[in-house]
Amino acid sequence: MRRRLEGAWRWVRATPSAILLIVQLLGIVLYAFMDDTGDSVARLLLSLFGMLVVVLALAVVRASPTYTWLGVVIGIPAVLLTIIDWATASAAPWHLASDVVHVAFYTYTLIGLLRYMFADDEVGGDEIWAIGATFTVAVWLWAYAYSAVQGIYPGSFTAAVDPEGARSWLELLFLSTTTMSSTGLSDVVPIQPVARSAVMIQQIAGMMYLAVAVSRVVGLTLRSRFAQARGRMEP
Repeated sequence: MRRRLEGAWRWVRATPSAILLIVQLLGIVLYAFMDDTGDSVARLLLSLFGMLVVVLALAVVRASPTYTWLGVVIGIPAVLLTIIDWATASAAPWHLASDVVHVAFYTYTLIGLLRYMFADDEVGGDEIWAIGATFTVAVWLWAYAYSAVQGIYPGSFTAAVDPEGARSWLELLFLSTTTMSSTGLSDVVPIQPVARSAVMIQQIAGMMYLAVAVSRVVGLTLRSRFAQARGRMEP
């Protein structure tokens, strides 16, 4: 049992991107059960889960001390505003402030993950996980951006269910996921100019990310295979 625990811990330390990706995917499942409930305990659990993701994101981004301190400077207000947002029942000023700070923090994390992914000339195990983690971090970033847009411009988004109401976090996360993946399956629709501009920018960014990430993995994999084949051919 001890060896298994030690092996699991080594895997966690070696592949932090995998942990971040798994936790965010689990979060999507949790949101499905908690998003529409009025239970304050459920909202607190969602807030705590968001804080966990923030901590994991800080652990994943491996950078210089200056860059790490920048993450802490942004991350601590994000955690504090998450708690305040819950305590004030998502009062408009605090909710908007929380969204803006989360956008800044996930932007920092996204840049860090991209630097981490493209730093090596070889594709390792954690770099593969980082491709998925970077995608989900971008999804979260844009979901918070949509929430901020909705806070500044009420009525920016509509949907088949309660067209005039404010869109929930799960709805905005769903919109972000379908936009980022270019599936276009969301029933949440931007109807104001700023919201439509934000969605269009995410569509372009999502297509560019998928194209660059896939081409990089394929290119490095082929280069590695060619190098191995050349080594076997040489006397």
